[in-house]
Amino acid sequence: MNEKDYIFEYKIDVRDYEIDAEGIVNNANYLHYLEHTRHEFCRHVGFSFAQMREQGIDPVLSRLEIDYMTPLRSGDTMISCLNISRRGPRFVFNQDIYRESDHSPVVKAVVTVVSLKEGKLTRGEEIAEAFKEYLEQ
Repeated sequence: MNEKDYIFEYKIDVRDYEIDAEGIVNNANYLHYLEHTRHEFCRHVGFSFAQMREQGIDPVLSRLEIDYMTPLRSGDTMISCLNISRRGPRFVFNQDIYRESDHSPVVKAVVTVVSLKEGKLTRGEEIAEAFKEYLEQ
């Protein structure tokens, strides 16, 4: 991996059913890996998606930029990493995935999330409070 520090890292094994006809992980699966990492991060900080839902809070994806760099194959394990920052009402997750065996960069992504409360767009203050010690300024 590179010199960048991450606030959260999560290991994920490639499953055989995620492989496409070319013998590599299908590009759509990386969206699942990124999302799963964000969900695990929320659980790690003590504010799971289930808890958010109970409070009427729905974090929703508003933008996704993804660069595919090195394909993963059956049997690979990845390390999915993230950092988070806040830009007004938006929460920006800088997410990188590396192949564990050689630390090759697999995916670089910027994921922007906004918060709805009871179906209405908010500034995300509840989420900001839960993530305050992790937010980059």
